Amino acid sequence: MSNTLWQDRKRYFGLPLSFTKYSLSEDRLFVETGFFNLEQNEVRLYRILDLQLKRSLGQRIFGVGSIWVSSSDKSLGTFEIKNIKDSARVKEMLSVQVEQQREAKRVVGREFMGADMDVDFDGVDYDPNN
Repeated sequence: MSNTLWQDRKRYFGLPLSFTKYSLSEDRLFVETGFFNLEQNEVRLYRILDLQLKRSLGQRIFGVGSIWVSSSDKSLGTFEIKNIKDSARVKEMLSVQVEQQREAKRVVGREFMGADMDVDFDGVDYDPNN
């Protein structure tokens, strides 16, 4: 595994009393669950489309938060990094790493494709009737 930038466990009442582990490397995010039967999923950072931080009152009291990750990964899709310490800092770190990986892999955002069907790829207006 490459250099680990961050790792934590899912927490209950602010304590790491869970068998769900999260870790972030330079190019992948890992989610490992289970005690007897382990399952490890990973998503390449350039496949992450959106991040959202959520912190309920209870989470704020115990100093944790959750990050919702929307990805184009087939196995994980949209998932939650639940009840982690320093959630705002981790979200920002993850966001920076995602952008770095997108630039390194030259991945173009697909969110703008198909937004304006009247403009051709070269920027010239397209009229399907002509």
